[in-house]
Amino acid sequence: MPFINSGRNSTTVAFRKKRQAAGGGGGLPIINFLVVAGGGSGGMQGNRAGGGGGAGGLKSSYAVGGGPSGTQLSAFTATLATNYTITVGAGGASTPAGQPQHGFQGSNSTFNVVTTIGGGGGGAISNYAAPRGPEVKNGGSGGGANGYENTPGTGIADEGYAGGTGRNANSYASGAGGGGGGAGGVGVAAPTSGEFQGGDGGPGKSNSITGPSVTYAGGGGGAATNDANYAATIAGAGGSGGGGAGGRGPNPSTMNGTAGSPNTGGGGGGASQNDQGSNSWPGISGQGGSGIVILRYPSSLTITIGGGLTGTTATDGASKVTTITAGTGNVQWN
Repeated sequence: MPFINSGRNSTTVAFRKKRQAAGGGGGLPIINFLVVAGGGSGGMQGNRAGGGGGAGGLKSSYAVGGGPSGTQLSAFTATLATNYTITVGAGGASTPAGQPQHGFQGSNSTFNVVTTIGGGGGGAISNYAAPRGPEVKNGGSGGGANGYENTPGTGIADEGYAGGTGRNANSYASGAGGGGGGAGGVGVAAPTSGEFQGGDGGPGKSNSITGPSVTYAGGGGGAATNDANYAATIAGAGGSGGGGAGGRGPNPSTMNGTAGSPNTGGGGGGASQNDQGSNSWPGISGQGGSGIVILRYPSSLTITIGGGLTGTTATDGASKVTTITAGTGNVQWN
């Protein structure tokens, strides 16, 4: 009598074939990831120049992560038809005009059990810290110091680097902010000679999880002095990977910091101010760039992006790449 395969056995065989096609140990799908947190905003100093915001922390299974001890994490083995939580961190808000203070920290990003820390805010004078203390400069990458306090923020060792020191001439309104740290290097200190120039933001980290190589998580540039005696000042440039440039005074049209680029985790640029003879402080620092979560997996799989998340999926060879740009919610594969 010939063997007759039951419907249940046929379903089981088909399911096993689907799992095997997904690849990975035991036939389960292997998911590679890039998780970048939101960048910190630049500082708004008042009578000296603000520091650049630190980049959001960066971790990946597709390349080495950020920071001096960054490593390449193991890819994630998923279970089909199971929810996995994703959060994309927002960038830190720009500082309000007329309220000198440290920049705002970026928000954390998460994929399943992998979390990256938001970038530190750029520095301002410590007595302008309320409602946030000096520790706000610490984060995935540290915020740059302002042109007076000269104490940059620290980064997370496997996510990003520290910010750069500022320059203080011990003269009212003469100073320059340091650059915010990036995932690939420390923020540049404000130069100690010549004009009062802001420090550049630290470089970001490149990753080819989407196919082409893209750089993420650059630090924000520090602001240049607002002293009218230094008319040739140069604002700190944003670090590669979405960092915003710093502002430079005393011209109101140039004193604002530039925002970090969206979905890069770039830090925002620090703000400069009016000339030292003015009591008006209208400069606004650059806000931090929002973070991003990118997932790469076998093209045989279908992803479901749940409510609360904004994302798109593209095909790259034998893989699909899903890019989540905002929100909090769940994804699952089938």
